[in-house]
Amino acid sequence: MYSLVCRSPAAVVGMAISNNSFVYESAEQWRTVDDYFVETLVREDEPLRTARLTSAESTMPRAEVAPNQGALLALLARLAGARRVLEIGTLTGYSTIWLARAAEHVTTLEFAPENAAIARRNFAAAGVADRIDLIVGHALDSLATLDGPYDLVFIDADKPSNPAYLAESLRLTRPGSVIVLDNVVRNGAVVDPASDDDRVTGVRRFLEMVRDDPRLEATAVQTVGSKGWDGFALALVR
Repeated sequence: MYSLVCRSPAAVVGMAISNNSFVYESAEQWRTVDDYFVETLVREDEPLRTARLTSAESTMPRAEVAPNQGALLALLARLAGARRVLEIGTLTGYSTIWLARAAEHVTTLEFAPENAAIARRNFAAAGVADRIDLIVGHALDSLATLDGPYDLVFIDADKPSNPAYLAESLRLTRPGSVIVLDNVVRNGAVVDPASDDDRVTGVRRFLEMVRDDPRLEATAVQTVGSKGWDGFALALVR
């Protein structure tokens, strides 16, 4: 028997299993579970670890995906048989390296030149620079210059632009392509239709567009862990 009790965005979840009781009440315990999964299952080598840690030097410290999330992106790329991947939002290249190791080529878009410079160093150290095309500038301007199809699109950039990123992703994909949007939960704020946070409204509009587009089959999954309470949306182009 499972019982779930929501206490707060920062502290969730009582769970009872048979005669053993497990109570998870803090983000620290979420991180501990993530650490266990990473240590047990995720092969994060030194170049990947360096790329993750260098996000502290970026314009958005600690905004990179977690190691188990990076491994998930790589698995999704392999499951989709992805040869060409499009990433919107490079930061310092942590997720890019995961994707480049799973596919033949990644085109990644980054707004900040200082982030791009760090990412290029990380790509070289990871031995994947020859498989990555990093374009610096406004993502929507860069997207307009691209030709598809891409087999997988990972969107992890400025959230207010999510609807426009979805429109461009649909232009640049094909039936069978996969679109992944990160940070859809935002500590539960996504459920507030009256939110005046343009990051929340950007996510909500993206999800509504997915719902209303007959070309897409989708779901969304909540996550807790080292990155807090968040989640991702996953869509298949039909």
